[in-house]
Amino acid sequence: MTAQGFDHDLYIRRQSEHILERVNGWDKLYLEFGGKLTLDLHAKRCLPGYRPNAKLQLLRTLRDKAEIIICVYAGDIERNKIRGDFGTTYGQEVLRLIDDLRQNDLSVNSVLITRYDGQPGARLFAQKLENRGVKTYKHRAIPGYPLDVDTIVSDQGYGSNCWIETTKPIVVVTAPGPGSGKLATCLSQLYHENKRGIKAGYAKFETFPVWNVPLKHPLNVAYEAATADLKDFNIIDSFHLEAYGKSAVSYNRDMEIFPVVRRIIEKITGQESLYKSPTDMGVNQIGFAITDDGAVQDAARQEIIRRYFKTAGDFRLGEADEETFARQKMLMQAMGLRPEDRPAVEPARQYRDQVRQRLGACKEVTAVAIRLPDGAVITGRNSQLMTAPAAAVLNAVKYLADLPDAMHLLPPIVIEPIQALKGGTFHLADHLLCCEEILMALAISAVTNPVAQTAMEQLGRLEGAQAHSTTFVLTSDDNIYTRLGMNLTWDSEYLTDSLFTV
Repeated sequence: MTAQGFDHDLYIRRQSEHILERVNGWDKLYLEFGGKLTLDLHAKRCLPGYRPNAKLQLLRTLRDKAEIIICVYAGDIERNKIRGDFGTTYGQEVLRLIDDLRQNDLSVNSVLITRYDGQPGARLFAQKLENRGVKTYKHRAIPGYPLDVDTIVSDQGYGSNCWIETTKPIVVVTAPGPGSGKLATCLSQLYHENKRGIKAGYAKFETFPVWNVPLKHPLNVAYEAATADLKDFNIIDSFHLEAYGKSAVSYNRDMEIFPVVRRIIEKITGQESLYKSPTDMGVNQIGFAITDDGAVQDAARQEIIRRYFKTAGDFRLGEADEETFARQKMLMQAMGLRPEDRPAVEPARQYRDQVRQRLGACKEVTAVAIRLPDGAVITGRNSQLMTAPAAAVLNAVKYLADLPDAMHLLPPIVIEPIQALKGGTFHLADHLLCCEEILMALAISAVTNPVAQTAMEQLGRLEGAQAHSTTFVLTSDDNIYTRLGMNLTWDSEYLTDSLFTV
């Protein structure tokens, strides 16, 4: 079984207490929430025991004292920027985030569209929100931001932004992804609050890098791998070292902007800043909840390799640049890692070679290997019926249900109509059944087939499994593996010469 290395309950308790302590001394605290507010799969992969909605649970403990502003950059709305782990646009993520917060009895104050310049897509998005009763604001870009402090902290700068009225002592400012304008929003609100005689403060809740573990700890290196496209890199907080004589880990963008942020806060408040370093601004307590450093290091190393495979594939597809891919290779080398250190990689490739040898070196073979939490390795390959990821999942649930490998869970009476629909009615050249379709067929079969029901009940036991494919996979198959809690990687190889895939 996968070793647990993180105490989730301890983390929630320490984190909520620390945030409440930070509020003391201010009438209102603007708390910038970095990273994913919900479904933080990166943290889950790196910290065994971390629950992906930990931040949502944290906010629930503070819900009587907190309300939320969601920022989204107008340019990201305009170009339909995608959140990579779920394949949804930032606009869709804002809507999902509002639903998630409301379902957890959390107060959503409003949505703020940042750096708005009349972009048609952003304008329509704002209209959509307002039509659904969501308060929506727009901030335009401030000339000279962030370096021209005198202009920024003036009526021509923050003063030209609309003020978002809030009523609770903690205002969480979050976003669907980086570059959304969270910091600028917090500082703009500080300006307006102080003009109204309200003593407002700022703090930052950023999960990674973890300030109180070593700079080159795999957990912090995994953060660099996750942000390679942003060109982020970790660095010792020299401001903290100078002020306190203690080492703490920060990252380049925070270090670069800190002197400016401190000057802006001092100009807004007219007082010397309480913060001596970027680390001072943070409230993150996640490092204190690590209970098994070895387990965390192992998980973080696997995440570094996973990011390498993802970027290698994106580079082959033309969705990542050469510099980002080179950065991932450098991180792998620095940590002494190889792609084959991922446990499912070699079994998948070996099984592919076996199938090719049996079929006469057939080119169009994809093999998938799944390493289950108990250490067992299950394989599957593509056929005339289904994709390799679908076959591997069926084989895995048969193993977990202690069913014979040769047993067919899905009768032709269920499968054939789906294939006929895809190939006949829809005229699809490729009518293999994907993972979602296979699982739907399994669910239908389970109504009358107790064996299929037993197999379907094992799906929850796939969470935490590591999987690898010898070729690119369908986006839909990747999404199903993600929803099952499995981590899937793939070699940057095409199954066929076809140029169009979905």
